[in-house]
Amino acid sequence: MKLLVIDTSGPVCGTAVMDEGKVYSEFTAQNRLTHSASLMPMIERTLDAAGMALGDMDAIAAVTGPGSFTGVRIGVATAKGLAHGAGLPCIAVDALEALSESAGEFDGIICPIQDARAGQVYGAAFRNGERLIPDAPMKLEEYLETVSALGNRFLFTGDGAPVFRERIREILGERAVFAPACRRYLRPAAAGSIAIRSGEKTDYLHLEASYLRPPNAQKNKKLLEAMRKNEEA
Repeated sequence: MKLLVIDTSGPVCGTAVMDEGKVYSEFTAQNRLTHSASLMPMIERTLDAAGMALGDMDAIAAVTGPGSFTGVRIGVATAKGLAHGAGLPCIAVDALEALSESAGEFDGIICPIQDARAGQVYGAAFRNGERLIPDAPMKLEEYLETVSALGNRFLFTGDGAPVFRERIREILGERAVFAPACRRYLRPAAAGSIAIRSGEKTDYLHLEASYLRPPNAQKNKKLLEAMRKNEEA
């Protein structure tokens, strides 16, 4: 199954073309450009480097979150538009699972965390590819308390790892290790591998972003509505 893979869920924008046994091309970028400016040219370069066209693909795999609200929307919307135009199915990939896959093998618990701001993380935990806890937004301390009961050695990866490194060390000490920068970001080919294994295709209409919590704009809207009701009462 030939896949075009799209990831804009975190600070690194990434694309790949691959199938079960080969990565034909893979591009990533973390630069001053927004994902909206980087993504379409990157998709074109990825397909060109693979010597293929969108019509040669069997499906489009998109990382649907959790992650940056704006970033996730860009990737999911692009995947939906391309799939609709080319008549291709989509495969959704969880960002934290793909981060765990990107980290490689580890004799212990892999802890992918994304910085969710305000002292919170989007976190999960995996051991030998098996999910141990579901994706959830938590205070860092709550997350560490949860994972600390799962084992004795923990590999932290994702953009939250360097942000919270000192605090994690304070709480877990030498039980915590940290993925190097070259293994800390989500590899598009890792997301593609998960998509190929799952094979759970859907049409573009049913491909949805996974935010875990409502965007700030939605929170602010609810707050304003509550304030107006109080004023009217």
